[in-house]
Amino acid sequence: MESKNKKTKTILVTGGAGFIGSHLCGRLARESKNRVISLDNYFAGTRSNHVQGVEYREGHTKDVEQLVPETIDLIYHLGEYARVESSFEDIASVWDLNIAGTFGVLEMWRKRGGKLVYAGSSTKFADGGLGRDQSPYAWTKASNTDIVRNYGGWFGLLYAITYFYNVYGPGERAEPYGTVIEIFKRQRAAGAPLTVRSPGTQRRNFTHVDDIVRGLILIGEQGLGDEYGLGSEESYSIREVAEMFGSDIRMLPERKGNRMDGKIDTTRMRSEFGWEAERSIKDYISAILASKQ
Repeated sequence: MESKNKKTKTILVTGGAGFIGSHLCGRLARESKNRVISLDNYFAGTRSNHVQGVEYREGHTKDVEQLVPETIDLIYHLGEYARVESSFEDIASVWDLNIAGTFGVLEMWRKRGGKLVYAGSSTKFADGGLGRDQSPYAWTKASNTDIVRNYGGWFGLLYAITYFYNVYGPGERAEPYGTVIEIFKRQRAAGAPLTVRSPGTQRRNFTHVDDIVRGLILIGEQGLGDEYGLGSEESYSIREVAEMFGSDIRMLPERKGNRMDGKIDTTRMRSEFGWEAERSIKDYISAILASKQ
């Protein structure tokens, strides 16, 4: 379902030079006449992800009011620390980016209005709801969904909260803040065994970035409230995914915060927009193998 509302808007994407943010910026710039601004501190984003038609600002989200003085109609807040296991060692960065930085975005939203789309984390729902407390990353992301809802209620603001499930696709990063699919891809290309964290049976709902972006556009245009899950209904264990690459596998010790499963709920996306994931991780890996990358 595509919106018929063609009113020109000024859209801010925090983390717009990151993996998901750059794909979102690219589609927004290509398919609308809206003004698109990216704010990124390049902690995880890269300038090689810049796309034509987007205005890039460098800086921390806690300084967003000074760096982005324009009136913003729609904020996509993606610019946070986004890795589970490493968050135990990077807790100061997690707090700085996910608490201080997000507070800056919320305060700008409160003062200037507009609509906020917050990118929550599906770790909040993992292991029967225990996942929200399993790592500094998961806790800050879950806590931020609470405060976004409260800001919306306290100050009468428009918002939507979405939850991503294990995003993959072109432009992923590898170590140290990488995604497992890109790590496996690079290990295979180097002729190295694929490293799987024990026990290997932990399951994930791998979702292509194009499906995520398509959902984000719909949520930005029409979504209101919480519980917009964006994920593939298919789930695979990490070992099953490694086996799809056909390479040798080397098991590594288990790490803290490595949830065993994740409850997926795409009810609102399906009922309100008819959205569902269209891409398959099996097809993506098959294409990698066929291209000999």
